[in-house]
Amino acid sequence: MSRLMILGAGGHGKVVAEIAKLMEKWDEIVFLDDNEKLREVNGIKVIGQFNDYRIYKDRYNYAFVAIGDNELRLKLIENLKKEGLLIPALIHPFTSISDNCQIHEGTAVMAGAVINTNVIIGRGCIINTSSSIDHDGVLEDGVHISPGVHLGGTVKIGKHTWVCLGSNIINNVIIGSNVIVAAGAVVTENVPDNVMVAGIPAKIKKRLGVIDSD
Repeated sequence: MSRLMILGAGGHGKVVAEIAKLMEKWDEIVFLDDNEKLREVNGIKVIGQFNDYRIYKDRYNYAFVAIGDNELRLKLIENLKKEGLLIPALIHPFTSISDNCQIHEGTAVMAGAVINTNVIIGRGCIINTSSSIDHDGVLEDGVHISPGVHLGGTVKIGKHTWVCLGSNIINNVIIGSNVIVAAGAVVTENVPDNVMVAGIPAKIKKRLGVIDSD
């Protein structure tokens, strides 16, 4: 039997769990969450805390990390893999995704997303509701694309970057790693690592701390 543990029972976890249900690939789905008060969320049992995956790994052969922190999400995915757990990609059935795309393990694709041909999406990404990624885009590991974001063709985005609600990135732009693109921004030129950009057109507003890439 195929059984799935979802690490994280918050808002993102609820959406991820609904996607998993709709995919109809798992005989049982449960949550792990560090909020000890949670016992059940939307009819799905919370059976323990994050680190309890080691206890349950022999019963639940699949695991998925449903937390918003890009860096922590990737670290947890790596820990789960080391324990021999299988990490799926979860893709809502109401999406439009080219057959010529690559979507790697631990990535969630939400309802209404459009992903066009020859896009490559790395591990542990979030492609949120009603967002779009045009042809030949590349998203490295741990990228979060928020609801209503639109990426032009051949856009490249580095690790751990968060593109916030309703932003737009024109074609051929390269966004660095550990970047925050503020809500509603329009990015018209390349963005270096470790900055926050905002505005129309987007400009650098501040420098950010460097995330360990290991």
